[in-house]
Amino acid sequence: MIDIFSKHESQVRSYCRSFPAVFVSARGSRMTDATGRTYIDLLSGAGALNYGHNNPAIVEVVADYLAGGGIVHSLDLHTQAKADFIECFQEVILQPRGLSYKLQFPGPTGTNAIEAAVKLARKATGRVNVVAFTNAYHGMTLGSLGLTANLAKRKAAGVPSIGAVFMPYDGFLGDIDTMAVIRAMLRSDGSGVEAPAAIILELVQGEGGLNVASTVWLRRLAALAAKLGALLIVDDVQAGNGRTGSFFSFEGTGVTPDVVVLSKSLSGFGAPFSLVLIRPEHDVWKPGEHNGTFRGNNLAFVGATKALNTYWRDTALSSAVCRKAEVVSRRLKRIANAIQPGLARPKGRGLFQGLEFSRGDDARLIAASLYVAGIMIETCGPDNRVLKLLPALTIDDQDLDLALDHIEDEVIKLLGRADLPLSA
Repeated sequence: MIDIFSKHESQVRSYCRSFPAVFVSARGSRMTDATGRTYIDLLSGAGALNYGHNNPAIVEVVADYLAGGGIVHSLDLHTQAKADFIECFQEVILQPRGLSYKLQFPGPTGTNAIEAAVKLARKATGRVNVVAFTNAYHGMTLGSLGLTANLAKRKAAGVPSIGAVFMPYDGFLGDIDTMAVIRAMLRSDGSGVEAPAAIILELVQGEGGLNVASTVWLRRLAALAAKLGALLIVDDVQAGNGRTGSFFSFEGTGVTPDVVVLSKSLSGFGAPFSLVLIRPEHDVWKPGEHNGTFRGNNLAFVGATKALNTYWRDTALSSAVCRKAEVVSRRLKRIANAIQPGLARPKGRGLFQGLEFSRGDDARLIAASLYVAGIMIETCGPDNRVLKLLPALTIDDQDLDLALDHIEDEVIKLLGRADLPLSA
């Protein structure tokens, strides 16, 4: 059966090269292939399945909606499903956090939402330049790709990127205070950097290697953005929807972004859905200035409303994520301490953690061995040196412990224990 893909599908395919099984079903944190073998999924659709595969509470209401003849496609027409989602999002997410945002429903992908956010910032400020960061990843369409730091991905566009300037992320320059550098570059007439329309960042850089922005650094950045008259855009496509423990990655920092971008797990069951949250004073769109045929995904509205009602009306899920995150953190530290010093270090936050290896191929080799052992896990960061854990937030303790056991076994198998000679 594999031949049908290699014969007819484009060479652009990627994940299936690392995980070449033919999958037929999935539930929770387990996927099953055509041979009946099951795998523990630490990939979670690249963060699109925070509530697991085919979460029964969510899938049931979506199936009932379809069976009942509910509207699926509606452009941006008013529908009951959209009204229910808007009301629920206001009541469950925004109001308890004291947040006031207008909701824009762009095309259903994260990259389209990034495009919308940046277009809006340029329109609202009358400026062009956008500040992005080293190791940033914001998407693969031309506008968002111009804000993505990975040179190989940028080169694939075939045209030069314009309208963006990259600044050093928190910690990128080692002990050097990157905010001092950013402030000097953005406030000096002699720097050659034009005043920005926006500053965009991920608070945890998912594809960039699980780099985490500190609260102090973020507050200084927000203050600088306000002084410059630039909109602060937080890309919560992967770090949001509970991945860091709180619904938004910026909660508890004292920072309220001007614009927030959500996607991936927003629908609750893997359906395409994205959302741009806009502070009311910046909602300067004219009708139709950013639209898309599939911006009215009513199945996603139904799933998202159920997910919010099920998991975010109390703190049970958030508390569980924080507890599991502590387990992951302890285990990753133990693994790093079990091998030769300097070979690996834990990174990340919440259920968004991993191990960064100092040797070039170690993360890739370990991920390949884990797949053979029945664990699906990806790598990220420059040269793919980071083994990235992205489990469902609802993963049960037994599967999480088993996966961490396998990770520990494979790391030690490849790199050896600290008290033994280093493997070649």
